[in-house]
Amino acid sequence: MDTESVRLFVLAAEKLNISAAGRELGMAPAVASTKLAKLEKLLQVDLLRRSTRKVALSLEGADFLPYAREILAQEDAARAALGRGGVTATGTLRFTAPSTFAQLYIAPILPEFLALHPGISLDLRLTDMEFDLILGSFDLALRNSALPDSSLKGRKLADDMRILCASPDYLIQHGTPARPDELAIHQLIAFKEPSPIRLVGCDGNAGQFIPRLAGCRLIVDDGLSQKIATLAGAGISMNSLWSIHRELASGSLVRVLPDYTVDDQAALWLVYPKSNVLTAKVRIFIDFLIERIGDAPAWVDA
Repeated sequence: MDTESVRLFVLAAEKLNISAAGRELGMAPAVASTKLAKLEKLLQVDLLRRSTRKVALSLEGADFLPYAREILAQEDAARAALGRGGVTATGTLRFTAPSTFAQLYIAPILPEFLALHPGISLDLRLTDMEFDLILGSFDLALRNSALPDSSLKGRKLADDMRILCASPDYLIQHGTPARPDELAIHQLIAFKEPSPIRLVGCDGNAGQFIPRLAGCRLIVDDGLSQKIATLAGAGISMNSLWSIHRELASGSLVRVLPDYTVDDQAALWLVYPKSNVLTAKVRIFIDFLIERIGDAPAWVDA
């Protein structure tokens, strides 16, 4: 299989423009169209749907796209292994991350990354909903949880310490719990599915944060909305320290049950499909995020 044709297909799928993809590879529009047609004839499927107005991925093209990216990644890795220079970081990197973390820590440093690496474009999906990396053709994702999925590999970006907190006004009106079992009489704000979370005290005593058994009248699927509701006095919530360390420092939020810690293995992980070769663009972006964010997290001294 001609890898130049595969590279052309990947670019055309990303840009939804065959002529623009061809120009990026130094091909005339007619040459690009001919190459794609030959690839489709070889595979015996239509990879792209063409009309006079637009180009779209076919179902077969969408199925083939992650494999096409893998073919190119393998080729680049092979060239690098053979010591052939000129393998530079280029192309579009598809990255997904939780929206709140991305707004606070990733979006502000993107201009620097793009200036350092003009050959890389970023296609970002910033949401607290978790995408399937393989089905979504993502190169990389940031996950703030443990890493149980055996189909993924990753590098740790930073610890993800989570704590209970509330606004001073809420605590004045409803009192401050001294033990985990006292949470049952409070209004709790839960993030996504309110599953029980184990708490361990500094004296070894254990308890749980169980929103379903308490006055949980607010369940949200967006971290920023949860923080805003907590600041407004809606109740007690569990938040990552990276999200609220400034509010703790200013006193607009107060830590609840400060002698208890969350007993889990949650951390901020940069993950990618295990089957994928770690391409230059992905490796460079991972190194950049670790250097700018993970080496000295802004929230560690909070």
